[in-house]
Amino acid sequence: MLENALAFARWDINPVSPGHLLVLTRRHVADFFEVTPAEREALMALLLQAHERVRKDHHPDGFNVGVNVGDAAGQTIGHVHVHLIPRYNGDTPEPRGGVRRVIPRKQSY
Repeated sequence: MLENALAFARWDINPVSPGHLLVLTRRHVADFFEVTPAEREALMALLLQAHERVRKDHHPDGFNVGVNVGDAAGQTIGHVHVHLIPRYNGDTPEPRGGVRRVIPRKQSY
């Protein structure tokens, strides 16, 4: 799909919406905050490329971008990956709160 020297992108095997993909480091590291500056730059470069591809291929109305770091945050795969989740009008009754919805009682403010 998309790749560079330090990272690659692939479709999520359990997508939450059409076009959901992951951008991963090639080096095995679990914690996003432990990637090198070069790896972080490589991840972000691919995230931008992936955004363009998903936008052209799937025509979403918005996006969520997320990284889970640690068990308490819901990280189930011990390898850094950034989720690019296309969002579509009507895919949820109330999208307000976006990533804040990870703690439902805190989503509205």
